[in-house]
Amino acid sequence: MGAQTLQTMRGGVWALAREQHDVISLWQLLALAFTRKAVRHRVEKGRLHPIFRGVYAVGTPNTTRFGFLIAAVLACGEGAALSHESAAELWGIRRREGGPVHVAVPGTSCRRHEGIVVHRRLGLVTTKRHGIPVTTIADTLIDLAASLSRDHLEAAINQADHLDLISPGQLGEALDQTSPRPGVRTLKRLIDIHTFVATTTWLERHFPPIARRAGFTDLEGQKKVNGKRVDFYSADLGAVIETDGGRSHRTPLQQTEDRRRDQLHLAAGLVPLRFTHGQIRYERQHVEDVLRRVANDRRRGRGRASART
Repeated sequence: MGAQTLQTMRGGVWALAREQHDVISLWQLLALAFTRKAVRHRVEKGRLHPIFRGVYAVGTPNTTRFGFLIAAVLACGEGAALSHESAAELWGIRRREGGPVHVAVPGTSCRRHEGIVVHRRLGLVTTKRHGIPVTTIADTLIDLAASLSRDHLEAAINQADHLDLISPGQLGEALDQTSPRPGVRTLKRLIDIHTFVATTTWLERHFPPIARRAGFTDLEGQKKVNGKRVDFYSADLGAVIETDGGRSHRTPLQQTEDRRRDQLHLAAGLVPLRFTHGQIRYERQHVEDVLRRVANDRRRGRGRASART
């Protein structure tokens, strides 16, 4: 092998390793015309440092977290990508404290590696973040939905929205185009709770029965209170109830206006309550329980005031 050819090969290794957080795989080295004997020689000389079987750190045994994650992907072969909790870590929507690296592979077989959990998936769609192959943000959230509690899943969705990775509306559209698999139904229901927008007629049919069961017997709809038209009002209990559509109340401008309205009613001695359309559709018991507690507290407070007088 000529000196010029060897120099070219070394240059290819360093160039590729720089793109991969100073990590390279055996199959990539073989593609660059290195022999297995040449690879073993460089391992013995301390130029290549094994991380997983067939994957090496180049030049130094110390690797970054990103280097370790891409090493796990490379260990699983071409087309592999971070998935599940490891993908969530890379996207920045979940924190990890150790544990195995989760990798999705497009085929049906993959060599086992200690410290790597392999998920086989046909039709695997991937992208890259920080130069590391990873499942899309939508697929990552679907995978999480199959194992996380609702609170933790909501936190991941909110963080993805906060980082402008995907909004609940965009996630809902992606779910509509996704074939059934574990996590899809759970995520669809949760997204619908946050994004469902009801018509005024639908709310007028479905909300008053919930409120009446909770003790709101004089509920009026579309009433003007403190100069603002409100969705529902109870003069007897001194309560204003607003029902928010998930999409229209996500903007900072609308949220500021919502708070201003609530503050105005509170200053006038009223109780401002706010429920989403999704809660009224999917979490009726929760809505009823909150309304009942407010109704009971207001009546007890009125009774104590009468006793003092």
